[in-house]
Amino acid sequence: MCAGQVAIPLHHHQSSHFMAHNKCHQILAQILDAGKRQANKKGNITYLVNECMSLTPADLLDIFEGHGLARNKLRSELRLFMSGERSVEKYREAGINWWDYCGSILVNSYPTYFEKLPPLLARINKERRPSKNYVLFLGETGAESNQAPCLSLVQFQIDNCELVVSAYQRSSDANLGLPADIYHL
Repeated sequence: MCAGQVAIPLHHHQSSHFMAHNKCHQILAQILDAGKRQANKKGNITYLVNECMSLTPADLLDIFEGHGLARNKLRSELRLFMSGERSVEKYREAGINWWDYCGSILVNSYPTYFEKLPPLLARINKERRPSKNYVLFLGETGAESNQAPCLSLVQFQIDNCELVVSAYQRSSDANLGLPADIYHL
């Protein structure tokens, strides 16, 4: 997963003695230790640019099974995305309040892109071409939105009969967006 900008709010800033347990923690430690500081309408943030993180299945297990993330909320959110639900109210009913700032409906958002996945995966399975990059562009629907998606594209490749997924991000809030994006991918 490559990110254009990975940020953590300053009010969550901890000392550099923060233990780097897994790759997610390591990038958080990097942000805290070497990040640049900026004040904007989101508040005071510390950020890094052009960071890249590669996760194995074991890394994913460590992140999601070894730590107390909000797995139930992420699972509920993913189910709503996959069903095409765009009403922020439905997310709120499931206990997911982080979309409240977007308005009453999720426009140009994750449910839109999940609809594009089945035909893309069918094409990958039909063609099975290791020399081809299959790409899902996010944000290409042309719908006006008050929130551009953090993920800008997802690329699928076949390498030695295995599907490799690469995600490119324009931005990622390390304390919420990054774990959620990893979970959903």
